[in-house]
Amino acid sequence: MQMNLNPSWQSIISDEIKKPYFPDLMETVDEEYKNHSCYPPKELVFAAFNYCNFKDVKVVVIGQDPYHGKGEANGLCFSVNDGVRIPPSLRNIFREMGDDLGTIFMPPSGNLEAWAKQGVLLLNASLTVREDSPNSHKHLKWSILTDTVIQKISEEKEHVVFLLWGNFAHKKGLKIDRTKHLVLESGHPSPMSANQGKWFGNKHFSKTNAYLKQNGLQLINWISKD
Repeated sequence: MQMNLNPSWQSIISDEIKKPYFPDLMETVDEEYKNHSCYPPKELVFAAFNYCNFKDVKVVVIGQDPYHGKGEANGLCFSVNDGVRIPPSLRNIFREMGDDLGTIFMPPSGNLEAWAKQGVLLLNASLTVREDSPNSHKHLKWSILTDTVIQKISEEKEHVVFLLWGNFAHKKGLKIDRTKHLVLESGHPSPMSANQGKWFGNKHFSKTNAYLKQNGLQLINWISKD
């Protein structure tokens, strides 16, 4: 697989790219795409990085793996392509956002590119998946790369907001330096977790902007479509 990665990120993970596991990972992913239907499309595997320069990262959302239905995944966690029905978890994200910000907001599209362009890194732990097989690429070594990305952000930046939704994300973020970043945790926005009272009311969107404002950073326009 050709790694079409934003130069700002290549310098951050240059040491990882040189490690033996990385070319093996790229080769394995190539084989997966040749022999199975996999998502997102190859050209969007690194979309989370390409929409958001390292220097611009203000918020990090950690997901597990891409949507596994045909035409859904676009390389950004929790996000789907325009024209795709909004998945239940994302619908709950929008519902909480509307309640939190005091707006009536259920957008027609679940494409979160507008967030990414504002400095929200929408990072899945695994960047690829087989069709109709959630977590099917969990055994690959994507997690080594994404753990490194999280660690580099934690070490080299300040005043980043990490949004950790669900137990998987909580564990993925254990090593974040909480003395210089804001880490917000809640249940997952999936219906099962949300309906048990673990998601709604977390107010992560307003808390994120309050922290950014406190530290002199530009706020995220969560309802932006551009």
